Amino acid sequence: MKAALVIVDMQEVLIPVVWNGAELADRIARLADRARERGTPVVALQQVGGPMFEPGAPGTRLCHRLRLQPADTIIQKTATDGFYESGLAEVLDGVDTIVLTGVGTDYCVDATVRSAVSRGFDVVLVEDGHSTVPDPEAGLTAEQIIARHNRILSAAVHPGGTVTVRPADEIFR
Repeated sequence: MKAALVIVDMQEVLIPVVWNGAELADRIARLADRARERGTPVVALQQVGGPMFEPGAPGTRLCHRLRLQPADTIIQKTATDGFYESGLAEVLDGVDTIVLTGVGTDYCVDATVRSAVSRGFDVVLVEDGHSTVPDPEAGLTAEQIIARHNRILSAAVHPGGTVTVRPADEIFR
């Protein structure tokens, strides 16, 4: 198994908005440290474009709490699917398993997981490594949305790869 850690959209503007954002950033930073210790590449996706993610705007920067290193790869993306015209597939050449974390559970995390398995990658979705905001219109808390996506993504039939859900403490040990 050749793995890579992919961190989705952990940007300064989103950390105070999503459920437990600071705690999530710290958990992902620890996971990234363990990945690096094992020689596993760390790739951080950064959403750019649109009114919320203008290039160069302070909130668009990746969260400082992640402690990204010079050897980590940063890829800018313009769509919810982290693979869409971003070069992510090329960066992951030779990788068969993606350990996926980040925000938002029901947007970019979901789209990137589904795209990854359709491209033949196996995905380990970090159970406690992604977050979102509540959806009051649907009557769902952030915790409910996260749990629902963990369940749906791990149970869905995917054409290329598989999705497993594991807590951060069990990964890269």
